[in-house]
Amino acid sequence: MTTTRTLQVVGGRLHYEVRGSGPLLLLMGSPMDAAAFGPLADALAEDRTVVTHDPRGISGSVLDDPGQDSTPELRADDVAALLDALNAESADVFGSSGGAVTGLALVARHPGRVRTLVAHEPPLLTLLPDAAAQLAASDDIVETFHREGVGAAWGKFMTNAGFDVGDDGPAGPPGEPSEQDLANSVRFFAHELRDTVRHVPDTAALKAGADRVVVGVGEASTALITHATSTALAERLGTPPAPFPGDHGGFIGQPKEFAERLRQVLTS
Repeated sequence: MTTTRTLQVVGGRLHYEVRGSGPLLLLMGSPMDAAAFGPLADALAEDRTVVTHDPRGISGSVLDDPGQDSTPELRADDVAALLDALNAESADVFGSSGGAVTGLALVARHPGRVRTLVAHEPPLLTLLPDAAAQLAASDDIVETFHREGVGAAWGKFMTNAGFDVGDDGPAGPPGEPSEQDLANSVRFFAHELRDTVRHVPDTAALKAGADRVVVGVGEASTALITHATSTALAERLGTPPAPFPGDHGGFIGQPKEFAERLRQVLTS
């Protein structure tokens, strides 16, 4: 059974969902919402209390000021508030993509609240040898959004990320995107992407702020820019990256296999 709740946070209201019973595990993305983690959460709820949420400004999590930018630090503070609402001193955390960056900020800003953080493919462009060029490309994606709209921006984003988009552009889900999909995309390009990819992880704080930080990489992600950023972070932390099924969105395509691998990592 899934319980849906809301929480007042600084500057807005957070939508979150609770499943299962057992040790607390938070799953998070950015801009991915709670629904994207539903199948993975269901698979993990057999032996965990699994909490998912919509990041601020995304789907059911509304802001008092819709024009406010979403930074990893603000999102991390939201997660700390969520832990307080759950009466939880600490939890295991799985964050994917921008959610992994949120998790890194959470460990640094709120030490002791995270037992194990699994940071799956954080897009930390600042760690790359060609960081300046990659950040310029990210800025160009945002400018493309403002100039040409969501579709053109996603096309550039997917290409720069390393996905094989083919001659017809990036593949998407069947049918037209919903109004909420479009609104989330607008939010992502206008108020979230820049600050997420510019985050600079505090290595010392990460090593001190959690029992363990594990960097996850998709077994099929070798051509993606997030494979390079994840490898760079793992090198800074002095720990080998942990392989996971699939690519950047492996938890969506292979939720049961991904859940089993996540259990292994959390208990190893």
